[in-house]
Amino acid sequence: MATGTIKKLISDRGFGFITAEDGKDYFFHRDGLSGTLDFDRLTGGEKVTFDVESSPRGPRATNVRAE
Repeated sequence: MATGTIKKLISDRGFGFITAEDGKDYFFHRDGLSGTLDFDRLTGGEKVTFDVESSPRGPRATNVRAE
């Protein structure tokens, strides 16, 4: 499990990016949020924990939840 901060949101497209504590950026989709977060209420800067999984376009964050 990794920790990081919501860096950027593309609200109209339903995705965003998380900057992990190690400095890497991870893509996430609204479907990858756990029940503790509501994509429509995110503003950026929220501290989160997440899992990383492989995808055809590279690693992405899943099971994103409030820290």
